[in-house]
Amino acid sequence: MFPFADAGARRSGIPPVTAGLIALNCLVFLYELQTGGLGVLTGGGSRDIAVFFFRWGFIPSELAEGRDYQRLLDGTGIASPIPTWATILSSMFIHGGILHLAGNMLFLWVFGNSMERSLGPLRFIALYLATGVAATLSHLAIDPQSQAPLIGASGAVSGVLGAYLLTYPYNRIRALIVMFIITVIELPAMWLLGGWFVWQLFQALTSLGLSSTVSVAFFAHIGGFAAGLALIAAARLLTRRPILPRRPSPWDYWRDDDGWLE
Repeated sequence: MFPFADAGARRSGIPPVTAGLIALNCLVFLYELQTGGLGVLTGGGSRDIAVFFFRWGFIPSELAEGRDYQRLLDGTGIASPIPTWATILSSMFIHGGILHLAGNMLFLWVFGNSMERSLGPLRFIALYLATGVAATLSHLAIDPQSQAPLIGASGAVSGVLGAYLLTYPYNRIRALIVMFIITVIELPAMWLLGGWFVWQLFQALTSLGLSSTVSVAFFAHIGGFAAGLALIAAARLLTRRPILPRRPSPWDYWRDDDGWLE
C-alpha cells in the first residue's frame, strides 16, 4: 500500500520545511551515488559507501559503550568526524537505496504537508527532529550492542505519522494498492495509520533476537510514531483541548475557490 495524497489537505502553496527536508535528503542521496556508484540505487555500492554509512550513521554500541567503532574487519578506518550523539541527527538524512529514499519521502510529502500547515514551520521542524531522536533512542534501547549503522528518515517520518493521526484522524488518504490487482482506494487516516502501526509492531515483536538478520529498524518506527502521538497529545492537554478531535459534520465545511476548507 502506497499513500500518495491527502484528500482533505488544504492546498495553499508548498510548505517550505517539508520541501526543504525532501530536497536535503535527495541531495545527500546524490552524494551517496557519487561516492558509492550506481550500486547504491539498489542498496549496494562500493566499499566507500559502506565507510560513509559507518561514519555518518548511528551505531548503537558507540553510544552504549562510550567509544567509537573504529575499523571495519579489513582494517579500513571509519572513525566518525563528529561526536557519536551528533550521528543521531546525521543518520536521519542518509538512505540505503532509492526505494528506501522514495518511500520515506513519499510519506513525508503526503503527511508532512498538512502537519506543517497545522503546526507552522518552526514547530514542525522541532517535531520532526524530536521524534527522529526518540526513534533512534528506541532502537538503541532494544539493541544497545548493535554495530550496524542505523540510517534513514523513517523514525522522524514515523513521528510525523503519529502526530498526523491525532491531528487529522478523519481525513481520507488516497493509497495505491499493488497486489493481485492495481487499484486506488481512500481510507480514513485512523484506519490506514492505525493498520500501519499494528503491522510495524507485529514485525518488531517477531524480529526480537534476530537483529543481526533484520535490516529494518522496526522499533525505531514504533518509537518515532509513539513520540509523535505523545507530543500532540501533550500539546492538546496543555491547551485544554480534546486529545482526539470530534468527527466533522458536513456543516463544518465551507466552499471557496480552492475547494473545501474546514
